[in-house]
Amino acid sequence: MSSTGEYKIRGRLIRQDEDGFVCVTDIHRAAGFTKNLRPTDFIRLQQTIAIMPVIHEKLVGKNHKFKMSNIWRTKPGPDGGTYAHPLMALAYAEYLSPKLAVEVREVFLRYRAGDATLADEVLEKASAEANEWAGKRALARAVRKGYTATLASHGVSQPADFARCTNATYEGLFGRTAKQLKKERGIARNLRDAMDMRELAFVMAAEALSSERIEEEKSGGPVQCRSATSKSARFIRSAIEADRKDRMPGQKNMF
Repeated sequence: MSSTGEYKIRGRLIRQDEDGFVCVTDIHRAAGFTKNLRPTDFIRLQQTIAIMPVIHEKLVGKNHKFKMSNIWRTKPGPDGGTYAHPLMALAYAEYLSPKLAVEVREVFLRYRAGDATLADEVLEKASAEANEWAGKRALARAVRKGYTATLASHGVSQPADFARCTNATYEGLFGRTAKQLKKERGIARNLRDAMDMRELAFVMAAEALSSERIEEEKSGGPVQCRSATSKSARFIRSAIEADRKDRMPGQKNMF
């Protein structure tokens, strides 16, 4: 799988949409075919017409009227293509080639199982920039999951409270909330994707120390957890500013 959540079959990226539908146009290209055995050819086959209601019923139940877009859809534009529910995509791969079907099934099952070695295999062939991005995100995700798990085990359960605790980290380090940082940087996507390695390291250190403090102080509930997080983040900021002041006298602000 690539860093953007795509599959890779025979060296080609196989896109998927926001609903998890697989781009069968990409599978057709990965198989090495040009004009033959296209998705439009497959969908007209009697055997395909026969299996579509079966797959549809399995997905939405017997009491729902058949709707093609629930299993097969086409997206226009230069980046478009034909997308299918994974069950239909596997059927299409089998139509193209039994060997290809095995490859697609193996990659798909490994992806769904969260097999980390699949991502590693892709990154071995990826650029240095892609590896840096993936490594940065993996480390940040590992620390983040540990932090949120600690919050959850200490009485934080509501999304808004998780967000407040996260903002305690950002405010302690950067003096701004996540919303303010996004606006300042002109981004709408994941804030941590836009952070450089230095900033991300500071955030990871703050969340790791916050987890320790919450555990050791036996913080309970969102208010206490947020307070503990704020303290740890401020200590991280103080340590960094002290180091910078020692190296660069006269520097006033960390960021």
